[in-house]
Amino acid sequence: MTGPAERLRPTIRMRLALLFTGLFLAAGTVLLGLTYLLVENSLHEPAGGGQTDRVFARAGAAPLPGEVTPAEPPGASISAQKFQGEVRKAAANSQSETLDALLTRGAIALGLVGAAALGLGWLLADRALRPVHMITETARRVARSHDLTERIAYAGPGDEVRELADTFDMMLGRLARAFDGQRRFVANASHELRTPLAINRTLVDVAVRRPGASEDVKRLGESLLVVNGRHERLIDGLLTLAGTENVPVDPVPVDLADVAAHVLDQAAAEARDRGLTTDRELGPAPTAGDPVLLERLVQNLVENAVRHNHDGGELSVRTRSRDGWAEVVVSNTGPAVPGYDIEAIFEPFRRLGNDRVRSDRGSGLGLSIVRATATAHGGTVTAAPRPGGGLEVTVRLPGP
Repeated sequence: MTGPAERLRPTIRMRLALLFTGLFLAAGTVLLGLTYLLVENSLHEPAGGGQTDRVFARAGAAPLPGEVTPAEPPGASISAQKFQGEVRKAAANSQSETLDALLTRGAIALGLVGAAALGLGWLLADRALRPVHMITETARRVARSHDLTERIAYAGPGDEVRELADTFDMMLGRLARAFDGQRRFVANASHELRTPLAINRTLVDVAVRRPGASEDVKRLGESLLVVNGRHERLIDGLLTLAGTENVPVDPVPVDLADVAAHVLDQAAAEARDRGLTTDRELGPAPTAGDPVLLERLVQNLVENAVRHNHDGGELSVRTRSRDGWAEVVVSNTGPAVPGYDIEAIFEPFRRLGNDRVRSDRGSGLGLSIVRATATAHGGTVTAAPRPGGGLEVTVRLPGP
């Protein structure tokens, strides 16, 4: 979960644009400073200054032979030194105003061009990150569809982005081979593990039903059948859990209300034997997925709610469509579930208390299969303890 500092952190595109703008402003500031110094030195050079001094010096000297000196009206005479000081003061003021104008207008121009550089840097950063966006979109599609045959196939220059894309394609290839090997393993294990158990069940059943079988043999056979059945359920759960790691290839429209109604009808006899009161509110909840896996998901929820309930308790199943999601909510009465132990019950072979020795309540894979199936369909599973004991499990799947 990201905190406020992480959410306020600028994106890579913004950081690149700001870096580009910062470098541009730094270079522009250095250029403006150098221009200021050069202009200042140019204005302070004594070019023509010696001639001006000679003019002022000549103005205070005696007239040359033959030179006509105009008559000056009384009070209009001014000393050459004073006039020279006024001229130099005016020249200094002009130089100061010129340098101030250069600095002010240069700073304004630099700010305007810096704003334009920020926009240009934003566009250039988007263009530079476009291959990364393509890699991200491909990864998102693969994660959403689990189609490991898709590749980026980036055809750009042989730079770091090309290396990243090729590495990602190589990783997808290795994942595809790994999942293919897993599917083959599941198919082979399904046959190699179930067949001997089926043979054992048949042999034990024949031995128990034999006319000359003693009572000891029958009791032993019944015990072996119970153990064999538990092993069959365990293997079936493991294979289902392994199979739900991959999203269904061809999802079809499914209404969770129909699935829940079918599962409740199948579990009605077991719930009736335990005296459970069943409450069903099955509103339309359309989604898309593998019907077999979705039926197994709801079946595991209902079986878990029935078996981890007390006699005469309550069972509630609700389906609905809300905010573009299809939801199925299964709640039951039963033993109190600590809040800190909620996540543990979704792990394989994890049970509450000493339920590990109770083989009649399953193998501890029910909720693990529920979470794996929901995740494979792009959904989520949450659980919350009920105040009076029991559990409420909510599964949310994307709408059609």
